[in-house]
Amino acid sequence: MTGRSCGWRWVRRKPEARVARVKTKRHEFAAVLYWGTERVLSVPLEIKLETASTSALDFAHRNAPLFVEELKALLRIPSISTDPEHAADVRRAAEFVAVELRRIGMDNVRLIETTTAAHPGGHPLVYADYLRAAPVNGKPAPTALLYGHYDVQPPDPIDEWKSPPFEPTERDGNLYARGAVDDKGQMWMHVKALESLFAANGGKLPVNVRVIIEGEEEVGGEGIASFVREHPEELAADVALVSDTEMFAPDLPTLCVGLRGMIYTEIEARGARTDLHSGMYGGAAPNPFVALAQIIAKLKDENGKILIPGFYDKVAKPTAAELAAWKALPFDEEHYRETEVGSTVLTGEAGYSVLERTWARPTLDVHGMPGGFIGAGAKTVIPARALAKVSMRLVPDMTPAETFALYKAYVESICPKGITLDVRLIHSGDAIVVSTDNPYVQAATEAMHQVFGKETVFVRGGGSIPIVGDFIRELGIPTLLMGFGLPDDNLHAPNEKFHIANFHRGIESIIRFLSSLGG
Repeated sequence: MTGRSCGWRWVRRKPEARVARVKTKRHEFAAVLYWGTERVLSVPLEIKLETASTSALDFAHRNAPLFVEELKALLRIPSISTDPEHAADVRRAAEFVAVELRRIGMDNVRLIETTTAAHPGGHPLVYADYLRAAPVNGKPAPTALLYGHYDVQPPDPIDEWKSPPFEPTERDGNLYARGAVDDKGQMWMHVKALESLFAANGGKLPVNVRVIIEGEEEVGGEGIASFVREHPEELAADVALVSDTEMFAPDLPTLCVGLRGMIYTEIEARGARTDLHSGMYGGAAPNPFVALAQIIAKLKDENGKILIPGFYDKVAKPTAAELAAWKALPFDEEHYRETEVGSTVLTGEAGYSVLERTWARPTLDVHGMPGGFIGAGAKTVIPARALAKVSMRLVPDMTPAETFALYKAYVESICPKGITLDVRLIHSGDAIVVSTDNPYVQAATEAMHQVFGKETVFVRGGGSIPIVGDFIRELGIPTLLMGFGLPDDNLHAPNEKFHIANFHRGIESIIRFLSSLGG
């Protein structure tokens, strides 16, 4: 939608001003400024000026159109963390979020610079807190740690997008843009839930809250991991809430209670000192690409079994109760193959269901093999160097360090003659499983039940959120994975989307959850 067609208009204001009155022929508007952007969203004044007595849910419902427009403004910022050319955009997104947290009433809002050996010029964390909640039943109010990330994946391939990836577009009840669901849209639910609670409670929250939002989740999250290890006291809490996962099916409230870990690696193969003519040297000179192909072919067999010695030794199996619950989920493998995967067949480790293979079994995949000549036409070159990017998803009881050691040793042992290898670990994260037997999971379950009118189901996720393991290991707090994406939201792919109804349901669920913690 354009600004005119949806009834919104944009005005320019100086960066110092946060809100100003603007008159048009039809409405009086409040101009809402976002630090670091030139465009400023203007909305009908009456939408924002709610009375303190209005409930948080009512405030959220009345401001639903505004919340979507604010999200669109954030989505327009191409905060691609892996691309150095977008470093300024990543910072602009961080500033955008910081300004909004400050505006809604959060305390101690600041950007925290990050630096690690892998990323010396890291992207900033956004921190805020509210630690002034009234006691509950004579005891200090609990503290919730809210996490999200504002960085996004690259939009490639651009030509497969039906609308520009950084121009948010509404179609069929969905909002299409890079980062719409992963994770700007879901992170924004947290911010808007807090705003609604502040508005309904006279500038107060029913529970203590810390907010930490990172800009490096899509590149491994080393900055926030380092901060958690070095400053655990600044993130002390009773429970962490993460909205960066999906529901199992539309209209089915879902809590994710497990994530696979991962290791992401590079294998660099080197042959001759320089690129060589294949006519003059082919048959005599080692070819790094052929060597990599031979190595990769020996990593898995034709049935999907990983051939690294000792790889499966510490794989923890799901419980019988979990397996029974997964079998009861509304899952059709053929529909999944056709609509989500889009392949002629499903592959993977023999003897396991699709849900077992994607949730509870380790896997190995190759993501790219850069090097050599890839331009138009022909160039008969034997490259001196070739690279393969390989990752493994890990399950509970597998550790990234031990798994990488097994993998590195095996790859080096099968290296063809004439090839020198460098096997590198790029980033990693632990697998996690959260016990459902705690009051915070129960509170989240009930909150989602109230919103959706259905019983909440428990699932695991096949992906990885590295910081969740750090929260559990370093902070010692249970972490709730309350996500509102859908299986067909195209995470990391063209035409990423977020179902707008789920965006609003997410805000309501978080409002109910935080309110329940405050008694």
